[in-house]
Amino acid sequence: MVKWFWQRRDTGRKLQLRSRDELSGGNRVDFEELAPDIDTFLGQAAYLQLGFFETLTELIQSIPELGEKEAVSRAAGAALTKHEALVALIRERGDDPTEIMRPFREPLDAFRAATHGVRPQETMLSVHITAGMLDDFYLALSASYGETGDRVARILQADDDRQAIVELISQAIASDPEWKSLLALWGRRLVGDTLLIARAALRPTDLGPAAEQKVEPVFTELMAAHSRRMDAMGLAA
Repeated sequence: MVKWFWQRRDTGRKLQLRSRDELSGGNRVDFEELAPDIDTFLGQAAYLQLGFFETLTELIQSIPELGEKEAVSRAAGAALTKHEALVALIRERGDDPTEIMRPFREPLDAFRAATHGVRPQETMLSVHITAGMLDDFYLALSASYGETGDRVARILQADDDRQAIVELISQAIASDPEWKSLLALWGRRLVGDTLLIARAALRPTDLGPAAEQKVEPVFTELMAAHSRRMDAMGLAA
């Protein structure tokens, strides 16, 4: 399904997603052949979290119920906390976070617009699915950056506070069967746009057929995690 992402000579390395519970050196995934420079990695990761915060903040204004607003606000706060932690890390390295993030503003804003739903429930699902997939991807990529990567991994592993959003989506599905088919279709649409963002985070590459078999599990595992998120809400991936 994702073979078109990869066209490069076989490096002999097999890549896999880094477990959220595995931060030791012995469990690292070697992404060095594909990983972008550290400024690109940090800039993209930080701006993505800012975008999730902005989308959720806008969503609060469009939903009427106080309980729903509070649930979405918690998820927004978690995204902002991650963003602020990444910005602090960029500053510690002696860089200007605004300048580090600026090159990614246009493409990531376009991604956010493309995955913004017409209805609040669609947008809730968008954030839950896209943030989940990209957090997993950047967690895997973080193994290429030594101690800085470990710090990013710990930031991304922090509680995302999106369980209440999952419950709101599940309640919508239970209230009207039409939501199930609509949100399942919307969730499937999100996958392509999200995988393109993940691909854009890597260096331009040309992988041969042998190497494709070794790196394709990264995206296969992203899809498996996506399926589990959808299943948890009673939606077909």
